[in-house]
Amino acid sequence: MLYVRVNPRGQITIPREILRILNIKPGNQMLVLFDGEHTSFEFFTKTLPDMRGTVKVKRVEDFNRIRRKVLKKRAARNMSNER
Repeated sequence: MLYVRVNPRGQITIPREILRILNIKPGNQMLVLFDGEHTSFEFFTKTLPDMRGTVKVKRVEDFNRIRRKVLKKRAARNMSNER
């Protein structure tokens, strides 16, 4: 078991030996998984469509509607920032 310390910016440093063993390179993406009791880190190797169904939701969402709503909010924010 290895201990790491969280720095003031909320970052941790993975020990060099672990980086080498797992072949972790700068820029690699990792998932942080938390189940309420345990936290684990895994390499992010799946695409978003591959992960469909891995997150439990309360109801089915219309993602096209959500995208339109987000784009509308961004456009409004960008317009107000230009003034």
